[in-house]
Amino acid sequence: MLPNNEENWRKRYLQALDIKGTEYSYWSLKTLAIDYEISLSKLPFITKLLLENVMSHYDTETITSDIVATLCLNTTKHKVGNKSTMQEFCFYPSRVLMQDYTGVPALVDLAAMRDTIAESGGDPASVNPVCPVDLVIDHSVVAEQAGTASALMANRKLEMQRNRERYQFLKWSQRNFKNLTVIPPGRGICHQVNLEYLAQIVREEQGILIPDTLVGTDSHTTMVNGLGVLGWGVGGIEAEAVMLGQPVSINMPCIVGVCLEGELRAGVTATDLVLTLTEKLRLHGVVGKYVEYYGSGVANLSVADRATISNMAPEYGATCGIFPIDEKVIEYLTKTNRSVSLINRVKIYAKEQELWWDKNTPYPNYHEYIQVDLSTIEPSVAGPKRPQDRIGLSDIKASTLGQYSSDDDLPNTRITHGDVVLAAITSCTNTSNPAVMLTAGLVAKAAVEKGLTVPAHVKTSLAPGSLAVSMYLNETGLQHYLDRLGFHRIGYGCTTCIGNSGPLNDFLESDIRQHNLNVCAVLSGNRNFEGRIHPSVRLNWLASPPLVVAFALVGHTRIDLQKEPMAKNDAGEDIYLKDLWPSEAMLKDALAQVHQDQFRLSYQNIEQGDEEWQGLTVEDSLCYPWDSLSTYIQRPPFFEHDQQTLPIESARILAILGDSISTDHISPAGRIVESSPAGQYLIAQEVAVGDFNSYGSRRGNHEVMVRGTFANASLKNQMVEPAIGGVTCYYGDVALDDCDMSISDKVPVMPIYEASQLAISCQIPLVVFAGKEYGTGSSRDWAAKGCLLLNVRAVIAESFERIHRSNLVGMGILPLQVNRPDELASLTLKGNETIFIVLNETLKPLLEFEIIIVTDHGSEHAISVTTQISNYRELEYFNAGGILRYITQKNGH
Repeated sequence: MLPNNEENWRKRYLQALDIKGTEYSYWSLKTLAIDYEISLSKLPFITKLLLENVMSHYDTETITSDIVATLCLNTTKHKVGNKSTMQEFCFYPSRVLMQDYTGVPALVDLAAMRDTIAESGGDPASVNPVCPVDLVIDHSVVAEQAGTASALMANRKLEMQRNRERYQFLKWSQRNFKNLTVIPPGRGICHQVNLEYLAQIVREEQGILIPDTLVGTDSHTTMVNGLGVLGWGVGGIEAEAVMLGQPVSINMPCIVGVCLEGELRAGVTATDLVLTLTEKLRLHGVVGKYVEYYGSGVANLSVADRATISNMAPEYGATCGIFPIDEKVIEYLTKTNRSVSLINRVKIYAKEQELWWDKNTPYPNYHEYIQVDLSTIEPSVAGPKRPQDRIGLSDIKASTLGQYSSDDDLPNTRITHGDVVLAAITSCTNTSNPAVMLTAGLVAKAAVEKGLTVPAHVKTSLAPGSLAVSMYLNETGLQHYLDRLGFHRIGYGCTTCIGNSGPLNDFLESDIRQHNLNVCAVLSGNRNFEGRIHPSVRLNWLASPPLVVAFALVGHTRIDLQKEPMAKNDAGEDIYLKDLWPSEAMLKDALAQVHQDQFRLSYQNIEQGDEEWQGLTVEDSLCYPWDSLSTYIQRPPFFEHDQQTLPIESARILAILGDSISTDHISPAGRIVESSPAGQYLIAQEVAVGDFNSYGSRRGNHEVMVRGTFANASLKNQMVEPAIGGVTCYYGDVALDDCDMSISDKVPVMPIYEASQLAISCQIPLVVFAGKEYGTGSSRDWAAKGCLLLNVRAVIAESFERIHRSNLVGMGILPLQVNRPDELASLTLKGNETIFIVLNETLKPLLEFEIIIVTDHGSEHAISVTTQISNYRELEYFNAGGILRYITQKNGH
């Protein structure tokens, strides 16, 4: 009988490990394997990491020997679907990673929690992160200027002017919250900084070694999986809970093994590979599952290549996409200037715990298997509206031409259908990878030497993910050639990938609008959803950095780059992409010039910031001094918001949406339009249109964000088709008998925000209907917070994306999955129906029951749904009205 007493458990499994004369304690997986009679080598890497996590937090309440046993047996004796795999357990990440767009509202909530504690007579100083939190400011820089040598400084200056209030709040937070580190703007993208600097792989806490684990408030936290670190993105709401000591409650993982074999052919990049994997894994179906890469092909991928693949786990829908620890990891740690002691610790510990991978390592057991031959991968792009819609490079011409009927009848314009107006080398997905960045530089060099130039209508930009990228591009001399083509550095942040693309060249927006043009953006990012990159650009293509350069040179995507010439040289000879593409020897020579000193210099004094950052003054106070006139930072209402969760009776429909509704559709991050409710609010606050900034930068102000919810110009609400944008029909007149307002006979069409305010004034609950993959995209907590403030009580969809589903539960909004979509489709909802969500039994995870839909003629229809509350901890959050209220209630306030 295995010990189930905490002290006996710890004594049995806590063992000593000597690393170069330093003794540490660690939780022995080998001893565990003997006790449970399992083969440690047959357990997936993910399972081993989770086992160590639960062992290190073992107690008789949240972690028991039964949990450990189920984890051990999850992939050895149990099939997917076995009831034991549905058992939940607590995962305690060792740290939290944030970027500023999602980090600011999370810290605003913590500041408001201090107020709530103080007002109830408690100690506000007790509200602090209990685990290390790193916040990297990377989302605020906008590519206002590009294509010039002065762009970097000009954009940095504008960033500080626009975001001074936010940055002062972050400085106050760093000073007043324990365990919080803020990395100032201009140092890099959070995921690349995490990969190159923050991640330790093996952490030491009070003399005990544990695997480095984390959650992040950005979905691309998974990028660090390429280094063998287990972590994934969660909403800011869930991250706040972790910061305050709550575990992440997860079910036994379904782990998909992706066997990589062979080697990428010359001319094929890691970007081509990840776009292909995204397509394959989406088709297979890995939403909510854990992906683990193994096989002989893993050895042929650098850590940077692996990080590119792991980065896009949200795009293929997985919780994570992890690679093992091996010699490539040790090489990467060395090159990125990690300490010798850390490197020794990682290698010795990984081998002791059988976390080390080499060619002799047996293949683990997985629930599901996928096989990919790297030699079959071809040059690819993805788009024009979703990252999983990969096509071969040769097919982009036909796809582009298929996006419009004809341009023969167009007047003489500066641009036409299919022209590239944005070409951006951006995003942590690719700027973290020296191979693709240097290839882009080598393509630029060859183009300049052949006399090629970029057409004037193409706005070109380069946003490195860290200072190290600039250093190796400078030292190889390749930045000079990128500059010659207009790919000057514009800032160290996400920029175009998150919609901070700034204005187009020569005010081309007016031409696009006047002639209804389908123009293109080509970027080395990870997302291309409608309305995300630029409001005037409908066709958005994801591509590797060298292909971004190539399409910029051509100026359009109406071309087969593998067969057709890009241009002619001065002698009238055709120039093809193959003429610009570097040889393997050229790339190898360039890669040899990436060295440790570049990373050492890049990350020294990383917390210091420039003069403007250092010059920011903040008040020293336990509670934040809210400024009622601020349009950036306001005390949020969530702790005062009294919400009844169930039942939901006589609800009206706010929107009926289709498939693949992204969090960008629900809560935009980009430009605020003057005519929108948020724009009108800012004007009323005497904010000039030029100072609107973006939705993402104003997430600390709930008044802006609730008005921006469902305000995406590309949103298609079936209640108002063919109209596009954040509008709806208001059918609340059926339930307005007691309201002091008159509704005309004609059903009014109005902004969704205004409709919600009418419903709130009459105490009418609202619901949203949607199709498949609702909430795909970013881990945007405001996509749930905004719905709460609109009085959306439930979302009824065919399926949900993992993070957004969790965010809805975390705000006390009920996610319901339709069990028979055809049954719902047969009703052809108009939006004038009334919805009843009433239970005849106690709510529990994954409960199946029926909701009642009443038509305007009074006929009733029962629709079978399943609550998408995954486990009992989530149920506790939901019943409390959300995580934030749960935590304050638990603390007795």
